[in-house]
Amino acid sequence: MEKITLKVEGMSCGHCEIAVQDAVRKLPGVKKVKANKRKKLAVVEYDAAAVSREQIAGAISSTGYTVSSADGDRA
Repeated sequence: MEKITLKVEGMSCGHCEIAVQDAVRKLPGVKKVKANKRKKLAVVEYDAAAVSREQIAGAISSTGYTVSSADGDRA
């Protein structure tokens, strides 16, 4: 299992957190996801053989949020 932390801009409420978590959870290979609006982060545990970091970022972006890595690189 791998674990990544992505910076997610635009989350402002609990519904935003749930939308991000639901989008990522639908991907194959995702074991655990936790979004935090205050920290502007999503932490994802996943099987890299089943899903890529880019697919995870794409799922979050599809919900309308801007995603970058925790160190500021675009995902």
